[in-house]
Amino acid sequence: MLKSLFAGVSGLQSHQVAMDVESNNIANVNTTGYKYSRANFSDLLAQTKSIATAPQGQLGGKNPVQVGLGTSVNSTTRIFSQGSIQNTDKNTDVAIQGDGFFIVSPDGGNTYKYTRAGDFKFDANGNFVDNNGFIVQGWLKDKETGKVDSTAPIKNINIAPGLTTPAQPTKEVVLKANLNSGPRVESFSSSFTVSDTGVIADDGSGNSTEASDDLGVLFNENGEAFSLQEHQGVNISFDGGTNTYSYTYTSDPNNVVTTAGADKVFHTMADLREAMDNQASNDAGTNVSVTVNKQGKFEIANPDATGNALNIEVSAYSDAANNVSENTKFTTNMQALNATLPAGSTGKVLSQGFEAATHSSSIDIFDSLGSKHTLRMEFRKTALDTSTGSTWDMKISVPEPATISTVAPTNEKRGSIRFNNDGSLATYNPPNVSFSANNGSSADQQVNLSLGSANEFDGMTSFDSRSTTSGISQDGFTGGDLVGIRIDQSGTLVGSFSNGRSFGLAQIGMAKFTNNEGLETEGGNVYNQTANSGDPIIGTAASAGRGFIQSSALEGSNVDLSQSLTQLIVIQRGYQANGKTITTSDQLLETLIGLKR
Repeated sequence: MLKSLFAGVSGLQSHQVAMDVESNNIANVNTTGYKYSRANFSDLLAQTKSIATAPQGQLGGKNPVQVGLGTSVNSTTRIFSQGSIQNTDKNTDVAIQGDGFFIVSPDGGNTYKYTRAGDFKFDANGNFVDNNGFIVQGWLKDKETGKVDSTAPIKNINIAPGLTTPAQPTKEVVLKANLNSGPRVESFSSSFTVSDTGVIADDGSGNSTEASDDLGVLFNENGEAFSLQEHQGVNISFDGGTNTYSYTYTSDPNNVVTTAGADKVFHTMADLREAMDNQASNDAGTNVSVTVNKQGKFEIANPDATGNALNIEVSAYSDAANNVSENTKFTTNMQALNATLPAGSTGKVLSQGFEAATHSSSIDIFDSLGSKHTLRMEFRKTALDTSTGSTWDMKISVPEPATISTVAPTNEKRGSIRFNNDGSLATYNPPNVSFSANNGSSADQQVNLSLGSANEFDGMTSFDSRSTTSGISQDGFTGGDLVGIRIDQSGTLVGSFSNGRSFGLAQIGMAKFTNNEGLETEGGNVYNQTANSGDPIIGTAASAGRGFIQSSALEGSNVDLSQSLTQLIVIQRGYQANGKTITTSDQLLETLIGLKR
């Protein structure tokens, strides 16, 4: 009889514990990052009246006869299911979506505690802390490399108030662009500039005496390519009044003949100019001159008043017997020279312009003081090889007094870029420039030019499409003050500075345990490691099974209020039923005692 009393008492006690657990769950329904607990009931040792027996002969086996001695709560289980993510307006609030814990320390990193509550903030000393004042642990930006090394030991996250970033001189300029290889271009130029590579040599009067542009890659004033093929050309005659000689001028990249009294062969603007100048001087007078001006037009002058008038006639050339067709666009450009120049004339006869495909890109680079300087890269198509690809001249320039070259003009540097016949980059030069701003900043600042990889399409290309710059960047910046901090999904604290730059200043560490349920709660929304939780596996968010971090958000309690209230009813009924067990046992005892009467 007494056993039923004690069983009832154990039921009352166990249900009281369950009530305490569920009441605590309900109390924490609005606690950030809280994980609810469940009371686990188990029966107590049973009194065995008789043991089980095996079947023997014709007699079957018997089960044991046992009477239970009640119940107890032998454990509580904390349920680490995901709580709902609630967006907030505080950019230092963070929530974990998935497994893992934030790491905080109450003693400067000597010991660690773990939490799911990401209501963090910065204190007066720049420490990143939780509501207990515990400092969040993670990794800081390395002053030498400028990177956050998440393989290093974790430490206190501290970002000094009033943080500034010094200026960083530009070390690299990255350009990704396409240079149009097609027969029609929208970006072209007739402006010829002085070059140390022999593209143009200026005679000081504004007229160029040499132009080494391959005529096969030039365009007319409408942006249409001449596409001059081998042996195509024009007939030109210069009539100086005594004799009239007409010669054929044809394109041949391998054999250039400019001697007087014979048909002429040319490859470049310079070849054609020299051939025309030789013929005009011999047939019409030594004072007749043929030049190429800076607008890419052939100019013919007849300034000698004692000479004769000069009649110029250009006609189309073709040779059906040798399958040489007329090049209409080239002929049209040259026929603008058809005219008569009186002796001593101050006027000049001009051809139509010969244009080159061009493209340019500019970007601001920074010196060691953080001053900006515009770096401009200009490209001009100069040669074409049907078997290997095209070649473009490259001019790099900076505003004076800055310099990038030791030869005049010192603020310019010439080079070239070549493409394969599939449009991929073959090679380019120079690979870098030595920049000196000449304003008190560090001299000979090496700036690498990253235009792409050889035989790849990851940088500069040359396809039959519009010349465009799809990307240009550099890694320098001026100094700036910290104006704001945000946190990304990897837990990186990204600082925004007044110079428009953003850098990772620190990264929040996260811990993962083999057995989350083995953690011991301490209060204040933190847990401690125990012998049954396993050691923390520390790393970054969204890696090795750790959840990702959502900024400007907090994880709410995972308590389901409807489930908890239902559980209260179950516990209450269990408690009442165990009370009835005690009162019924009491009535039985009273009947037993009454037998003596």
